[in-house]
Amino acid sequence: MSQRQKKTKSRFVCSACGAQLPKWSGQCPDCGAWNAVQESILSTNEPTQRLRGYAGTAPDGIGGLVQALATVSPEPQPRHPSGIDELDRVLGGGLVPGSIILIGGDPGIGKSTLLLQAGATLGERESVLYVTGEESPQQVSLRAHRLNLPGANIQLLAETCVEHVLASADVQRPSVLIIDSIQTLFTNALSSAPGTVSQVRESAAQLVRYAKQTATTVFLVGHVTKEGALAGPRVLEHMVDTVLYFEGEPGSTHRLVRAVKNRFGAVNELGVFVMTDKGLRQVRNPSAIFLSRHDQPVSGSVVLVTREGTRPMLVEVQALVDQSPLANPRRVAVGLEQNRLSMLLAVLHRHGGVSMFDQDVFVNVVGGVRVSETAADLALLLAVLSSWRDRPLPLDLAVFGEVGLSGEIRPVPNGPDRLREAAKHGLHQAIVPKANVPKGGVNGLVIQPVLSLQEAINCL
Repeated sequence: MSQRQKKTKSRFVCSACGAQLPKWSGQCPDCGAWNAVQESILSTNEPTQRLRGYAGTAPDGIGGLVQALATVSPEPQPRHPSGIDELDRVLGGGLVPGSIILIGGDPGIGKSTLLLQAGATLGERESVLYVTGEESPQQVSLRAHRLNLPGANIQLLAETCVEHVLASADVQRPSVLIIDSIQTLFTNALSSAPGTVSQVRESAAQLVRYAKQTATTVFLVGHVTKEGALAGPRVLEHMVDTVLYFEGEPGSTHRLVRAVKNRFGAVNELGVFVMTDKGLRQVRNPSAIFLSRHDQPVSGSVVLVTREGTRPMLVEVQALVDQSPLANPRRVAVGLEQNRLSMLLAVLHRHGGVSMFDQDVFVNVVGGVRVSETAADLALLLAVLSSWRDRPLPLDLAVFGEVGLSGEIRPVPNGPDRLREAAKHGLHQAIVPKANVPKGGVNGLVIQPVLSLQEAINCL
């Protein structure tokens, strides 16, 4: 073998925690994840290349300067609107120069459609470079015509080598760089295949350095695994500034964009869209689509006032209780936490006098919304009671509140905002924790404050 030929060696890296192992193992010894260890092929001169890149003086515009904290200006960084209000809401108010935004979601959910629409709007006032590694330029052009964006001012580049992408970006100097997707990129410094742990990590690291040095906003499209988590190394989520998840039920046209990490804004913000033949359309009043309007009262249904980030939202919680033929009755929760359902049923038995030990209990949040806050406890139990007794609840009733293990009803954050949202949508009754009742009340809303689960049951 000649000296000019590259000698290769391999190492094994856990895609869940990034731990490096000397040999393959079915379970990572550091984090305990199964089937997460992948082989990564490296060239022997890789460490030398990396050290050479960091040797000498620091790059212009980043690092190398020690400053006193008191001398650093506390002024917030300016934001640029993307032109899509629901996306700006999730991002915390707009795009921050130099930020890295990672968008993950199932195949075909609409990630490329959303970024193409946002890029077309941004291209009217800023330069946008769209790098496609999965589709040809003709396919992107066909999508633009379908979305009525044939004249979008977007520069298009079909490339998968990250060094070539950054070289083109140095020439174009875009304000926004869109990478679709990060799993297709590779770097010449490594000899492993695109999509492996080392390639994704190193390609993302080069894009992060470029964004910070040039104040370019970078969007990264990420694939997800069958479990719904972002594919690739877990360190990828730590490297970026914002992580967005694109969600949606398979048979539904509703699309939800949720922020799970945001260094420049609040997390758990929610953007709501509807997929149409002309692309994604914003839903400015999501309560109108998630709230079913029945012609007459039905048992097992109640309106919950939940909160996603800074936005109160009305959703319908449905429950079905049926005699179980099994020794261990089923507990199924869709859109809610299943373990919490089992705990609340135990509280209902202990402090409400209603036992469900021989009943199958199914609960669902209409519209594919996932509710993770404890404010759904009281609504869930009242829906279960309504189905078990086959007694419908009033159509104009709103409910929220956390249920403790001793049967007390605890207050939840932003109670007055939730009540005003309920009144705005025509609801006239509310059962809420006593501590959440505003002093002046809410116009058009009869509020019944409760301190315990038994009080809430007596109200009905």
